[in-house]
Amino acid sequence: MRADELFTDPALAATVAAATERLPSPTPEARESLRATLDRTERAPTEAQWPPLLETPRQKKDSRYAEPATSHRPVVGPALVLAKRAFRLAFQPFINEVLRKQVEFNEAILDSLALIYEQQRESARTQAAWRREVTERLARLEASRPRTPRRK
Repeated sequence: MRADELFTDPALAATVAAATERLPSPTPEARESLRATLDRTERAPTEAQWPPLLETPRQKKDSRYAEPATSHRPVVGPALVLAKRAFRLAFQPFINEVLRKQVEFNEAILDSLALIYEQQRESARTQAAWRREVTERLARLEASRPRTPRRK
């Protein structure tokens, strides 16, 4: 049985619903355990923060604007700086247009990486919670198991 069959086949959906009604009611301890697990895993939505790993690339995503023009040459340096500034001033609209798609791509990639990073963190958090729950269940099962002497 697949999930889409439940939506397309009303008879199958009715059969599944009838089968769930025949299930025994859970004990109050089981309900409380499930409620505690759900409360532990519930997290309030937080403001979207950029991961520290992506903070530096995020600050550099707009490649249309360069660092201020400088020169290390002592004599011709000021003339080169003036020429660089004049070039930038004259051609900045063209530079912006040429790099516009690159900037959009950079933003999209950074957003995707941030989403992947958050999903990875959430997955690790969920796995840790399930691992803790399985360990607790195993400990309870081992504690309730009758001890039998070992044979030599």
